[in-house]
Amino acid sequence: MLSSAKLDLPAPLTDLKIQYTKIFINNEWHNSVSGKKFPVLNPATEEKICEVEEGDKADVDKAVQAARQAFQIGSPWRTMDASERGHLLHKLADLIKRDHLLLATMEATNGGKVFSNTYLMEIESCVKVLRYCAGWADKIQGRTIPSDGDFFSYTRREPIGVCGQIIPWNFPMIMLMWKIGPALSCGNTVVLKPAEQTPLTALHVASLIKEAGFPPGVVNIVPGYGPTAGAAISSHMDIDKVAFTGSTEVGRLIKEAAGKSNLKRVTLELGGKSPCIVFADADLDTAVECAHLGVFFHQGQCCVAASRLFVEESIYDEFVRRSVERAKKYVLGNPLNPGVNHGPQIDKEQYNKILDLIESGKKQGAKLECGGGPWGNKGYFIQPTVFSNVTDEMRIAKEEIFGPVQQIMKFKTLDEVIKRANNTSYGLAAGIFTKDLNKAVTVSSALQAGNVWINSYGGGGCQCPFGGYKMSGNGREMGEDGLYEYTEVKTVSVKISQKNS
Repeated sequence: MLSSAKLDLPAPLTDLKIQYTKIFINNEWHNSVSGKKFPVLNPATEEKICEVEEGDKADVDKAVQAARQAFQIGSPWRTMDASERGHLLHKLADLIKRDHLLLATMEATNGGKVFSNTYLMEIESCVKVLRYCAGWADKIQGRTIPSDGDFFSYTRREPIGVCGQIIPWNFPMIMLMWKIGPALSCGNTVVLKPAEQTPLTALHVASLIKEAGFPPGVVNIVPGYGPTAGAAISSHMDIDKVAFTGSTEVGRLIKEAAGKSNLKRVTLELGGKSPCIVFADADLDTAVECAHLGVFFHQGQCCVAASRLFVEESIYDEFVRRSVERAKKYVLGNPLNPGVNHGPQIDKEQYNKILDLIESGKKQGAKLECGGGPWGNKGYFIQPTVFSNVTDEMRIAKEEIFGPVQQIMKFKTLDEVIKRANNTSYGLAAGIFTKDLNKAVTVSSALQAGNVWINSYGGGGCQCPFGGYKMSGNGREMGEDGLYEYTEVKTVSVKISQKNS
């Protein structure tokens, strides 16, 4: 979902100073009610960057109270022209652009992200998301309805209210924009929890939200842990909607909490085990590169990772050879350093999980073509790993790895590969590589996935709705469909003396 802008690449900041580490409520900075703080680490060095205030239920309650007050009828936010909401989002985009280098350095340091990708693609993508949502602010419209009887009927698309939002650690800045952009465009207020691993850019953006001129209470950011702060958001009786991006396991808990509390609206963007299908007639160079980037981008820490690669039998051996050759080209190291293009995993827990799945691949009979272990003396680095001769029942073919592990499987027929591609509880994304338009359309229609790319993997931009089938989630983010997830439809019927066509 990223595109690279034509920018010069500066060096990252060498004297990064973390200014904002407190909880942001009502446009003010607060210590946690409990007095607790938690450490934030650099995954490339395992060193502590800083400590951040640890929000929990009491802090979420304060944030919700502020958001509810900001949403009251007659408040500055509710009486603001929709076009002015758009102006504020444009102003926030301007401020993010102003702090581009600082945010890119912070994101790369805290998230273990390759600096060039963060600077050239991710921060630019954030600006585009905000500008897209800003443009929608005064274009969210209802309809007039030719209803039966002497009535004038129309609909209004109204903001839902207070929205709880919980974002992941793999794309902290982009996920922040995907959440607050649509919610604010539609006139909602927000209580957002960033991932405990990567709260720093969200807190810096909080300062920009205040600087842009958003009224107090419209956006509140509460860093903390999932079982405490996240659970408090999901079960809160005064939050009207919760939006979550993360694991399917946690998504289940959030939906359950929403149901047990006030039946708040829920949108979920969850895990995936996405198929990527390469037919024998595909452009092999393109297919190898796209499938490679589809699974290795950001060290495999992408929900749409092309983690089940199906290659037609007649080109299988050559495809494996080229894929291994490509995987061996990576330079591992501190992602802030020039020339490095493969950084660490986010934390020790993910690191251990990935290594365990790699070992399962070896034990279950997959052929290890390259990589297969840790790298370096410090940091959570794992070698880019390629397995061939993978079969569908292996753990590496079924479980979401979220790491730099490519598993390449063989297929013979179109009907076979469609059946195997759909044989998963997930349905987030898929890729198809072929020069045959009929084949591409047939397969894309048959695949149970919310996002299908043909002769590419990834892309589409913020104008396109994004979300999954099955256990990959509910609802959509971005595009027109994504904005409507933050509205309620109200029907108004006015009794009139006589209706005329």
